[in-house]
Amino acid sequence: MSARTSPLGAPPPAVLVFVDLASGELDDAGKGILSEASRLASVLGGGWSAIAFSGAEAPPLEDFAPYGTPALTLIEAGPEVADSPEAQGRLLAGAARAGEARLLLLPHNDLGASLAPLLAAELSAALFTEALAYQQEGGTLSLTRAAVGVQVVESKTWENQVPLVLTVHPRILSSVVLPTMQRSLPVVGSFRSAGAVQDGATRIIERIPPDPQTVDVVDADVIISAGLGCDEESFARVEELTRLLHASLGVTRPVYDLGRSGFERMVGQTGKTVAPRLYVALGISGSMHHLGGIKEAKKVIAVNSDGKAPIFPNADEGFVADLREVLPLLIERVKSAPGGGQ
Repeated sequence: MSARTSPLGAPPPAVLVFVDLASGELDDAGKGILSEASRLASVLGGGWSAIAFSGAEAPPLEDFAPYGTPALTLIEAGPEVADSPEAQGRLLAGAARAGEARLLLLPHNDLGASLAPLLAAELSAALFTEALAYQQEGGTLSLTRAAVGVQVVESKTWENQVPLVLTVHPRILSSVVLPTMQRSLPVVGSFRSAGAVQDGATRIIERIPPDPQTVDVVDADVIISAGLGCDEESFARVEELTRLLHASLGVTRPVYDLGRSGFERMVGQTGKTVAPRLYVALGISGSMHHLGGIKEAKKVIAVNSDGKAPIFPNADEGFVADLREVLPLLIERVKSAPGGGQ
């Protein structure tokens, strides 16, 4: 019987995907990166497994099952490791060596972006961050990401000569379970470093939640955007609404041109391409350029006085209404709700 081989070399490269279980369960990023690992392993023609740091409680294995996760390795470490990315990187690198992983996959979030270069240095591996797409081309894996904002596409190839540390842009992560994924509970194993884990030169001393009013719209979870259908008074109410709901403000190009907001708030192909959990379009007609900038939004709600506005066919929910009437009522409702929008 001959061993199965891959276009990238023999034996097939093993994909090891890191999931963060800091909250005790899989979040959307964790589910998305599991889905991506399954797809990437299929492209490479090899196997894959997941790895995470063990917590006080056993992880919910049922959350891993829909993605057909073959195995889950739990790294045994004290709670102090959670505050040291360098210590985490050393432990992950040790586990990757022990498992002979050739490709380490992480989401490009705060933790993933911190760990990736540390892992690459520890493993003498190639590093490719914020990947938007990849495909097999002959004997190589072609990787693509955006550069210089979104104006330039940069591509690199990996030939499996050295290990690869790969981070995936959150924009393409989806927790959707593909029909090709066969449901199964993972086999659980553990990893413990043979020696004492060296503490890092840096340590996280405090975790401060992001301020929706100042966070980059690219990273915003909820965006309320104002279009030309908002007059000056309505725009002020939209700003008040974002503060009350702890959401991020977005604007269209015409609103930016009027000087009501800075360029960093502009959503669209000539501004920022966003992928929030919720996008609320107020007084936005829905030009081709704006729709191109919100196509990755998980849910779009639109309010416009023109029932034929192009935004409506592209929204999950739409309401034909006058914002001058709707916004005061909406603000009043938010203020009267428990907590008063505070």
